[in-house]
Amino acid sequence: MRLATFEMGTRRRVGVVHPDDGTIRDVTDRLPAGTGVTELIEAWASYAPALAAVLDDSPALARDQVTLCAPIPEPRRNIFCVGKNYAEHAREFNDSGFDASASEARPDRPVFFTKATSSVTGPYSPVELHPSITGQVDYEVELVAIIGRGGRGIPRAEALRHVWGYTVINDVTARDLQRDHRQWFLGKSLDTHCPMGPYAVSADEVELDALEVAARVNGEPRQKASVRDLIFDIPDLIATLSAGITLRPGDLIATGTPAGVGIGFDPPRFLAHGDVVEVSVSGIGSLRNEFLEGLL
Repeated sequence: MRLATFEMGTRRRVGVVHPDDGTIRDVTDRLPAGTGVTELIEAWASYAPALAAVLDDSPALARDQVTLCAPIPEPRRNIFCVGKNYAEHAREFNDSGFDASASEARPDRPVFFTKATSSVTGPYSPVELHPSITGQVDYEVELVAIIGRGGRGIPRAEALRHVWGYTVINDVTARDLQRDHRQWFLGKSLDTHCPMGPYAVSADEVELDALEVAARVNGEPRQKASVRDLIFDIPDLIATLSAGITLRPGDLIATGTPAGVGIGFDPPRFLAHGDVVEVSVSGIGSLRNEFLEGLL
């Protein structure tokens, strides 16, 4: 099933996406007040049958009738991220001069960091370049696993049972802040620097090993890789994180980006005002965001 968060007028709504035609069925008024996608995921076994039923008995909304938000627009959970998790990207980052974290080209353990939840924005929303504090904004397409069943000490063999589903982010990065502040949090967390969506897609719709991630800038292909190329796969990441951290429903784990980011070019190719970045994961969806010097 595909879940959407969207706006009609000034109201934020929750919807189910029809698998045949991509229309959205508004389920907001069938849910307890205040229920969003996170609450649906947390109590999925209770909600799933009723949500499936609305696909055939609710009015259809076309995509152009609504404004899509990030499926989890204001996360109350963590956005865990993984650096240097594709071998070629690990090498290009290590060689770029922007990696202040370590000297190895290929990490022997996952490199975790977080993004501020306030950085999340919609799949088609404008992204702010923040020119007063950074001049080196970069793009990174990433597959994101959404935790459905929480826990601590989750063994690798059981890890995928804890994944509710998947979404897509562009892990927008201010490279100069990432380098100069040494720890990555600030350079990864500026407002609007986490476009997400377009939907949250349940795991039963996803053939994980068949997924490909890709990015284009102004129509030019920049990144493309198979999820099979991850150095540390999703079970590795869940087992490592949960060894001492309790994962909760709605936690997000961004799995890393492949080679082809702006710092991988000589000279680097950073984003400028008016650039349009499209990132996608096959079978899940695409984001398209225009980068602007300032937002109203």
